[in-house]
Amino acid sequence: MGAATGRCLTKGGHTVLWASEGRSTATADRARTAGLTDARTIAAVAARAEIILSVCPPHAAADVAWAVHGFRGLYVDANAIAPGTAREVAQMITDTGGRYVDGGIIGPPPTAPGSTRLYLSGPDASTVQALFDGTDLDTRIAGPALASASTVKMAYGAWTKGTAALILAIREFAREEGVEETLLAEWALSQPKLEKRSEGSARSATAKGWRWVAEMEEIASAFSSSGLPDGFHLAAAEVFRRYPRGDNDSQGGGG
Repeated sequence: MGAATGRCLTKGGHTVLWASEGRSTATADRARTAGLTDARTIAAVAARAEIILSVCPPHAAADVAWAVHGFRGLYVDANAIAPGTAREVAQMITDTGGRYVDGGIIGPPPTAPGSTRLYLSGPDASTVQALFDGTDLDTRIAGPALASASTVKMAYGAWTKGTAALILAIREFAREEGVEETLLAEWALSQPKLEKRSEGSARSATAKGWRWVAEMEEIASAFSSSGLPDGFHLAAAEVFRRYPRGDNDSQGGGG
């Protein structure tokens, strides 16, 4: 996701920095293909960049922000984090003179127009929106509040990934109890799309379900902060935590 987002900007003539220190060969290959410029370290990126765009698994969002502590440019957090977490990250950035834009990406890595949206919020959201004008990444203002973009991302993921976890758990339950084939036959009669969806959910969970554990926990936190039950998505986090990881789990993804 990060490399594809960076590629949107390099194609528009912008210089996009990344830090290779501690990263894998596969990540370096993706960065090279996207035309990114290696600054070697995160500290070097923070020293040279005018804008930092954070796109990482949600459990690392606060660590990435802390790694550039003291950055005085425009920091865009485009990770799947709860509004409360977004406000904490914003404070880390603004306390030392930086500016903050909240973001949330919905869709796959942006390699073609119309596939992926970057929702933005905060006083400088329009600046980031203009940066991506004419690229494969569709940028939209989510709402007036600082963390509106994260709220949209949480609400969207609560359904897409939350229901994926539910259907995986249902099918596993039927398998353990020896009635999976009977359930599939009933689905074919009354819910004909569910078997295909369950198979797609299983493939996605194998490839990148480990990244969704923290996202489900962030959604649970967001629901709890709004006075809603958090158990749905804490259970979804546990489903993804137990799911076997595939060989391609280091590849980026969206949704």
